[in-house]
Formats: sequence, structure tokens, C-alpha cells
Amino acid sequence: MTLTTRRMVESAILIAIGTVLSVLSFQGPWALGGSITICSMLPLVFIAWRHGTRWGLFSAFVYALLQMFLGLKNVGYGRNPGEMLLIALLDYVLAFTAIGLAAMFKGRVKDNRLAVVLGIVVTFALRFLCHFLSGWLIWEALWPNELGYAAPMWSLLYNGSYMLPETLITAVVAFASFGPLKRYWLGEDLAGR
Repeated sequence: MTLTTRRMVESAILIAIGTVLSVLSFQGPWALGGSITICSMLPLVFIAWRHGTRWGLFSAFVYALLQMFLGLKNVGYGRNPGEMLLIALLDYVLAFTAIGLAAMFKGRVKDNRLAVVLGIVVTFALRFLCHFLSGWLIWEALWPNELGYAAPMWSLLYNGSYMLPETLITAVVAFASFGPLKRYWLGEDLAGR
């Protein structure tokens, strides 16, 4: 099997695993909305670390399109084509594609475990920013929150209530798995192929 074929097969399997994990979500007892998954983004982080940022971005974009397809009903809530486009971009395409940048600290930070965690924190913050903007600019106009909070505050609380635990869970699992799986995280098993 060529390296290109292996990369494609691995990425397809990891995207599928991430997609299944995204469906197996739960409502956190503290969450104001949204749902928390157990590391559904970790396969995308892994792809970026194994195969580089360009491939990571491409794989995350494919994942984003799958998520958008699964959440097509949400896109349809837009009242006009502009809102629908913004929902598609902010809640799916941009939000999930950002995870493909997760290896941005690889080789720039001496400790690889720290580099993985920093990459997760930064890319999940970018994902959060996309959801925050969508919640503030679109969703609050569609369905004002019942607590009467200002739109930016509600979006911050709503999206933060699931993105913070999601970030922490993924960072802890990535940090813990990096040691025993270092050779795979770094793609050392691909050398010589």
C-alpha cells in the first residue's frame, strides 16, 4: 500500500470514528444547551499530527461537511439564504475545519505533549468563536433565550457550557495517549514507506 493510499484510508477511518463519536453525545448536567461528546474531535487532531496541517485541514473540512449533512435541519432554520449560509459556515464549515490546524505547535514547542494540548486549546477556541458568533448574530435572533440575557452573554454561556468540557476532555485524553502512542502521533510508523 502506498503512503498516499494509507493516508487516505486512515483518514477515512478516523473521520468515521469521529462522526460516530459525535453522534454518541450527552447533555452535561451543567450545560445550558448543546451536547458534549467523548473526544469526537480527537481523530481530527490525530490526523493533523500524523499527516501535517494541509492534510489535517482537508480531513477536518470533509468532517465538517459530514457534520453539516447530519445537522442539515439546523441550517434550514435560517429565515433567508444569508442566514442559512452563515449557519452553514459558522456552525459547521469554519468551526470544524479549524480543528485541522491542531498540529500548529508541532516542532515549535519542545514538549510534544504540551504542543498537542496547546493545539487543541487554540483550535477548539477557534471552533468556540465560530459557534459564539453564530449564537450571537443568528440563533439569538431566531430564538431569543428565555432567561432574558443579552445575546453575547447568552451565546458565551450556551456555547461555553459544552465547548469547555469538550476541550478539557479531549486535551486530557490526547495528553495521556501521547506517551504510549508517541510513535503513531508523530507518524514514525510511516517512515520508510
